[in-house]
Amino acid sequence: MLIRYETPADIDAIHDLTSVAFKPMPYSDGTEAEIVSRLRASGDLTISLVAEDDEEILGHIAFSPVTINGVHGGWFGLGPISVKPERQRQGIGKALIVRGLELLKDRGATGCALIGNPDIYSRVGFSGDGQLMYLDLDRRLVQRIVFRGTTPSGMLQFAPAFETPNPT
Repeated sequence: MLIRYETPADIDAIHDLTSVAFKPMPYSDGTEAEIVSRLRASGDLTISLVAEDDEEILGHIAFSPVTINGVHGGWFGLGPISVKPERQRQGIGKALIVRGLELLKDRGATGCALIGNPDIYSRVGFSGDGQLMYLDLDRRLVQRIVFRGTTPSGMLQFAPAFETPNPT
């Protein structure tokens, strides 16, 4: 399996993959593929990686700037992350996360935050200790990994692409 940066030729496959991967998820509102497109269009898609095997895209991960208490401070958000449903639970998502975090560190990022299941993301170093908040979500779901500096606390805000309503 090869993990590489997305290319323009991957955009449609990433959109389709993201739609298919999130469709059965009970927590999904169906906007994830559009979020990736809006991140790309706004220039906020800081890192976009695909996992490829035999020239087939099996997974995708996006990283974009976030703020904590209104300050960017070198923080990024992880997500959406998508893996083909029939290839989930095979380490593809974890490999994408690990590579993406390495690239963020190489760029001098302070840390990375996400909204997700603590049982899954704690395996790659994320912690949801209640210090970060996002809307009215359970604080355990609002997780972060610190690369340098102190552990932040306060209100997490994702890039505007996450907040734009889905036109239907």
